[in-house]
Amino acid sequence: MITHINQDYLLGVLGRLLAIPSPSGMTDDIVRLVCDELDTLAIDYELTRRGAIRAHLPGRAKKPRRAVVAHLDTLGGMVRSLKQNGRLAIVPIGTWSARFAEGARVLIHCDNGRTFHGTVLPLKASGHRYNEEVDQQPSAWSNLEVRIDEASSSIDTLWDLGIRVGDYVSFTTAMEFSENGFINSRFLDDKAGVAAILAAARALSENGLKPELDSSLLFTISEEVGVGASHVLRGNVAEMVSVDNGIVAPDQNTSEFGVTIAMKDSSGPFDRHLTSHLLQLCMDQEIKFSRDVFIHYRSDAAAALEAGNDIRTALICYGLDASHGYERVHVQSLTSVAGLIGAYLCSDPLFSRGKNVIGEEKSYPLIQNSSEDRPANR
Repeated sequence: MITHINQDYLLGVLGRLLAIPSPSGMTDDIVRLVCDELDTLAIDYELTRRGAIRAHLPGRAKKPRRAVVAHLDTLGGMVRSLKQNGRLAIVPIGTWSARFAEGARVLIHCDNGRTFHGTVLPLKASGHRYNEEVDQQPSAWSNLEVRIDEASSSIDTLWDLGIRVGDYVSFTTAMEFSENGFINSRFLDDKAGVAAILAAARALSENGLKPELDSSLLFTISEEVGVGASHVLRGNVAEMVSVDNGIVAPDQNTSEFGVTIAMKDSSGPFDRHLTSHLLQLCMDQEIKFSRDVFIHYRSDAAAALEAGNDIRTALICYGLDASHGYERVHVQSLTSVAGLIGAYLCSDPLFSRGKNVIGEEKSYPLIQNSSEDRPANR
């Protein structure tokens, strides 16, 4: 592998990222953390008007320019109404199932600067009262409420505490780092991808490696609500690799212990040339990999293309079980992703400037005796 990835650093950064609530729309604190980390790594960066991060890695050549992108925002909730019983009705931020919200501990973030702890409960929560009705209640956000840890039994009490409609609700991660390399937590999507990018950048610096092309490290703040990388590009990027979660599930081919190259998601196929380039890098660098197709999924890349950017895009993934729920990833998968990011940044351009933009026929890599995982659904 072209770069040695420091797993201790990767896990340390990931732990700090997970400790900061960052539902879409409430990302200032997580942006500050990543900016501090970029300062430590001596990487120049700038913030967009909306608060996304555009970091710069000087390369051996100025053009064409590359980018690697991951998102800092997560799923969350928002107060929909203050209820007469002193509890809160909520709606989701992002797309996720209410069944993964039931029983969760949360923080309510008020405009006056106060935060309140609470628990998300179904409307019929007590088995001693409702008996079998507890199990018969459909899983839906309209059937949930937040019980706050205050002496609150009326809407007037909630108002006096400073709680208002539109206050953000962040969900605790319940993160756990196991000795065998598994990481369990909410919101590994996509803080695990952010940690992998930072670990790759550190590895390049420590090994004295310079990217082949000027490259941007992009950290977006609204992917979970569909905006993604639509607002962070400036028109000078030719190719962009998105880093996000792969799907560990039946009938999927994602590698739980390596990197997964996405061939297509719900927005369509990824760029054939760039994807083939990444597959070849996995071969050359002996990085364990799989290929997969995602049906109910989109990433920062889709938003960038929909915004009108004329760029090649690809998606590389770490293997994530129970995405948008109680997620799990293995550190080996994150290490593989970070290694591929480093190899990609140090690789030759797809095509020389001014050459045929669709390439010559011989430019397509032929993947033969590979280190690819056997099909996951065999």
